[in-house]
Amino acid sequence: MLADEIPVTMVPVMTRPTTLGELRSVGWESIPVAEELRRNAVARIRSGEPMFPTVLGYEDTVIPQLENALLAGHDVIFLGERGQAKTRLIRSLTGLLDEWMPIVAGSEINDDPYGPVSRHARDLVAEMGDDTPLGWVHRDDRYGEKLATPDTSIADLIGEVDPIRVAEGRYLSDELTLHYGLVPRTNRGLFCINELPDLSERIQVGLLNVLEERDVQIRGHRIRLPLDVVMFASANPEDYTNRGRIITPLKDRFGSQIRTHYPLDPDVEMDIVEQEAVTPVVDGLSVVVPEFMSRVVVAISHEARRSPHLNQRSGVSVRMSIANQEALAASAVRRAVRSGETVAVPRVSDLDALAASMAGKVEIDSIDDDRDGEILDRIVRAALLGVFREVVPGELHRGVVEAFEEHDGVSVGEAVGSGAYAEVAAGIPALTTAVTVLLGDESDSGDPPPALVASAVELVLEGLHLSKRLNKETTGRGSRYRIRA
Repeated sequence: MLADEIPVTMVPVMTRPTTLGELRSVGWESIPVAEELRRNAVARIRSGEPMFPTVLGYEDTVIPQLENALLAGHDVIFLGERGQAKTRLIRSLTGLLDEWMPIVAGSEINDDPYGPVSRHARDLVAEMGDDTPLGWVHRDDRYGEKLATPDTSIADLIGEVDPIRVAEGRYLSDELTLHYGLVPRTNRGLFCINELPDLSERIQVGLLNVLEERDVQIRGHRIRLPLDVVMFASANPEDYTNRGRIITPLKDRFGSQIRTHYPLDPDVEMDIVEQEAVTPVVDGLSVVVPEFMSRVVVAISHEARRSPHLNQRSGVSVRMSIANQEALAASAVRRAVRSGETVAVPRVSDLDALAASMAGKVEIDSIDDDRDGEILDRIVRAALLGVFREVVPGELHRGVVEAFEEHDGVSVGEAVGSGAYAEVAAGIPALTTAVTVLLGDESDSGDPPPALVASAVELVLEGLHLSKRLNKETTGRGSRYRIRA
């Protein structure tokens, strides 16, 4: 990673020094972690390489703030609702560390060979000098993370006396009896606390020294471990979480507070869904999700984020879009396997499968539990209507409706094969035109697969029904669209 710009610390694998003396001879220099992040962030910005290539939608909002925080050497707290890539952003920061870092061999807290702080490392360097053996730590191992829970203790984060070591014959006053917690073990690295408000207030107090004085104190031992660690934290906004709060002195010690958000552009959320969703793999079956169906999936999430019937303080996660896309594809696969088709394409009728994937992703503000399904169905229909109006030009609607005046109706549903839809489209020229426009590039490359035509036909018919241009009769075996009386 950018080895030509930062040659001092990027020691090639085959030439890594094995002793302290060899390390000095190659000119390796020790720098604080914050400076390491700053230097590598500057190199990344200068080269034009994306800082966080797998995090989408923050290019003009969150990432510039995070870059400023890194250049300033700040500890950072991210505030945002669930599913806003807070943890992914933090974990991605390891890519801004040097690939390998030398430590005193056997050190539990990644002691700097030039400035050891633990008793083990100090004694070893004092005894062996330039012959002190070294170990090398990869940047992925310089990251520590703790999900805050009410039962998290100071021992978990900072450390505690190890009774086993005492039983082995060491005195309680001996520093070697200590078992270091997660924070000291991430010395010379990055440490993250997720859901910080869930950490009890007395434990939050124990982090004050880490953030300000950069040291830890364990029990009654008269020791001071000057740690080199950059701290990150994530939290839901305080007006949402009722489980706890971040104490003011701790919040004051974070250099930057960055507010995250859900994707503002549906196209960006579609890119995220495409990046993250897992498509079912079945031998002999190809799965194709048309762009307009992915757009419906994303529109459902955006519609949910505007709904007055949902608790907006808890948020509507991007995970819902991803889960809905996966459920939609799975429903299409199940239908194709049953019918023996070789191409699975989600249709509007597959949207019924989203009830299960949506249920656990939203909090409905309704006194009557029986209305939950009705509220979710209303959100799906509103999203579907919006996409229909966006992707099917209005001048094409009238032609399809007029064709239905001389047609006895069209049946749709899971039991209707893709070929039947293709025959219907072929018999109604106006519908064929709408399908061709909807499929776009797929139509330009020749005759699209019948499964794709079936998906487009259902979207057009359902869109016209939601626009109150066609009637829809629903039975246990499917639905039938007719001209309105």
